[in-house]
Amino acid sequence: MNPSSSHLTTRDLLSALVVVLIWGTNFVAMKVGLRNLTPFQMGAARYVFAILPLIFFVRPPKLAPKWVIAYGLSQGVGQFGLLFLSLKVGMSASLASVILQTQVFFTAIFGFMLLKEHASRALIAGLMLAAVGLACFATSSLQSTSASDITPAGFVLCLTGAAMWAVSNIVVRRAQKETPDFDVISFIVWCGAVPIAPFVLLSLAFDDPATRWQWTSAPFTTWIAVAYIGWMSTIIGYAMWTRLLKRHPVNRVAPFSLGVPVVGITSGMLALGDTITGWQWAGIVLIVFSLICTMFGGRWLDRHS
Repeated sequence: MNPSSSHLTTRDLLSALVVVLIWGTNFVAMKVGLRNLTPFQMGAARYVFAILPLIFFVRPPKLAPKWVIAYGLSQGVGQFGLLFLSLKVGMSASLASVILQTQVFFTAIFGFMLLKEHASRALIAGLMLAAVGLACFATSSLQSTSASDITPAGFVLCLTGAAMWAVSNIVVRRAQKETPDFDVISFIVWCGAVPIAPFVLLSLAFDDPATRWQWTSAPFTTWIAVAYIGWMSTIIGYAMWTRLLKRHPVNRVAPFSLGVPVVGITSGMLALGDTITGWQWAGIVLIVFSLICTMFGGRWLDRHS
């Protein structure tokens, strides 16, 4: 199929919906896994599952090792390490699925600063809406009385995780500029091997000694959750999403990501009993509208300029 085609087949639509469902429910699986694993143990286990057994059958990507290492550290240790810590110290699955989407704006900011990319009027408007939305979440975190809801530490860690996701996006752009035709699946699998040792070392350095071997007695549900995060979210989710991006323009595929917070909020409320306050609902609405403004605002501004 012509990659410039904007027509999504039934199979493409189903693939997009499956990815949204996988990534949206992914946050519930993280919460379940963290009941019996520390954040650093969770990080190591996630990537062990993500690379096995594929790493024995997939050749290393044909690009400079520095990009594999940089992506593995920024996306693995940075994004997910901070996200797991956030979920552990005070962040609900529902709200994490929303706040993490601010990576769109961090990516744009870093792209403007480091890659000299253009900042459109729609992006600037989206950034302002997102800033107000984040202020609502910050206010909610200061009023929180329960670590299972959202705390200042949980909010900051989750937001920093979103920023590290953006850093990993910049790494991919730089790698693609240097080696345009590298294999994405090979890249994902081999990058997954990078964070394992750092997570193990972090666990040995910072985890309470009493928790270091608790993973050996973790219940079966914990390993189901880790396998879901490693295989479904990382390998299958990214493979299906990448296939869509190769077949269609980004502006036809990217809007489906707006469904991730919807699924994340719904699954968190249904599966974990997450409750959302007025301030948090205000933040959710503003973040979602900021994403819509960024994705579609340019068309509206072009028609009315």
